Amino acid sequence: MKITASAVSLNVKDAAASSAFLVEHFGFREDMAADGFASLTRVDTGMNIAFLDVGLPTLPDDQRDEHAAGVILAFVVDDLEGELARLEAEGVAITMPLTVEEWGERAFQVRDPNGVIVQLVDWNGPTQG
Repeated sequence: MKITASAVSLNVKDAAASSAFLVEHFGFREDMAADGFASLTRVDTGMNIAFLDVGLPTLPDDQRDEHAAGVILAFVVDDLEGELARLEAEGVAITMPLTVEEWGERAFQVRDPNGVIVQLVDWNGPTQG
């Protein structure tokens, strides 16, 4: 098997709203869109993110009415504090404050209009010796 690209696809109530959030606040670009569907990319992420409206008839019956839950879109960034300040200045609600884990991970979270968690993270925190 040769994998040529990667994507994560999430069912949400309003695909257009989730798409607009990632475009406006996280620099994604909408590559494809149709009624109830949006596919986004950033050159530096190595993957696409797709949003599908819950109930979209092109989905199999057993997936059609499921809403994305328990999923965290995590992006490693170089300037965590700078991104936190930028998002706060843009009026984005921080739903998990900046935390530091004992293994060195530092992260904070926001939620898109459909409740999808977006976490920004770096690995620069103190580690236990």
